[in-house]
Amino acid sequence: MTYIVNDACIACKYTDCVEVCPVDCFYEGENMLVIHPDECIDCGVCEPECPADAIRPDTEPDMEKWVEFNRKYSELWPVIISKKDPLPNAEEMDGKEGKMDLFSEAPGEGG
Repeated sequence: MTYIVNDACIACKYTDCVEVCPVDCFYEGENMLVIHPDECIDCGVCEPECPADAIRPDTEPDMEKWVEFNRKYSELWPVIISKKDPLPNAEEMDGKEGKMDLFSEAPGEGG
């Protein structure tokens, strides 16, 4: 089992999760985070930390696409281990549907 970040993170990018991760398996894109599925130790401490409820276990239905999505971008983006401010419109975007149209493949700064 592993945990994944889904599209609920897009345009929010809360980073509360990275502070509690014991193995530093979060990677930062321009407007979301992902988890490297091979580095995640399935501890689950990140899931309750996400204000946007964007972190889910891969055992839920239809999660395979998110495992591959997280794998792809975790291999392209820099690791993030420090909490940062969320994106400026995070509160407004939290809970919005259809955010894949806003997804950016660009890497974040990491750190």
